[in-house]
Amino acid sequence: MRTTVDIEPEHRSALLAIAARRGEKGFSSVLKEAIEGYLAGEAEREKRHQRFLVLAGSITEQEADELQREVEKIRTHWRS
Repeated sequence: MRTTVDIEPEHRSALLAIAARRGEKGFSSVLKEAIEGYLAGEAEREKRHQRFLVLAGSITEQEADELQREVEKIRTHWRS
């Protein structure tokens, strides 16, 4: 299906460069691949989210608070 999408000039340039390296004139196939990857990632994130929801209530509030403190401590030393 044909459609119109607004993209940033630098994104268009990058897509055209990828297509050119593949020997393609346009970037439709590159964009299709990117969309498929994004949608697959979203489906996987939703599956993980649903699995995490099942865990609700499986640890105590005290354990959750301790875990939160540990995560915050780790994040202060995380490389940016």
